[in-house]
Amino acid sequence: MANLITGKAFVLGDDIDTDQIIPAEYLAYNPSDPEERKYFGMYACVGVPNAQSGLPRGNMRFVPEGQFKCDYTFVVGGKNFGCGSSREHAPLALAEAGAQVVVAEFYARIFYRNCVNGGYLLPAECDTRLIEGEVSTGDILELDIDNSKLTNKTTGKSYKLNPLGEVKPIIDAGGVFGYARKHGMIASK
Repeated sequence: MANLITGKAFVLGDDIDTDQIIPAEYLAYNPSDPEERKYFGMYACVGVPNAQSGLPRGNMRFVPEGQFKCDYTFVVGGKNFGCGSSREHAPLALAEAGAQVVVAEFYARIFYRNCVNGGYLLPAECDTRLIEGEVSTGDILELDIDNSKLTNKTTGKSYKLNPLGEVKPIIDAGGVFGYARKHGMIASK
């Protein structure tokens, strides 16, 4: 993963659960089949209520109707992001839609580990409450991974992130299987 990531933000609220990120009705697709996997991106965040979407107009979607990709590199959430069921399809759906990073105050731990272990998304944590006026949907953000710093290029403000710590080598390897291959724990492909 690049050490500097820049792109548009999509802001959500608190307690965004995995059923909102990818509702159960869309879990019939096979993530192992590339032709079906892209549908996870198409339906990412369709279950998020308008009140939690952070959008200026409640009828906008994370991924435009009929498309598989969004314009957003960053998903910014509040507290308890990824709560609910343990489905790993939630971070997969965000990644398939084109997101690379989720920034939240804190995560449901299983969502956090699914992001890391699957190599889907970089889960960054920020103690600042970004969803209340610090970042708006459409703002351009820049993440400096090495310095644990998020900059809102639209407003010019910067925020300190919690260091990635022990999960950084797993993220750098593209997930737990990439890490295991890199370190000889399992055979290379």
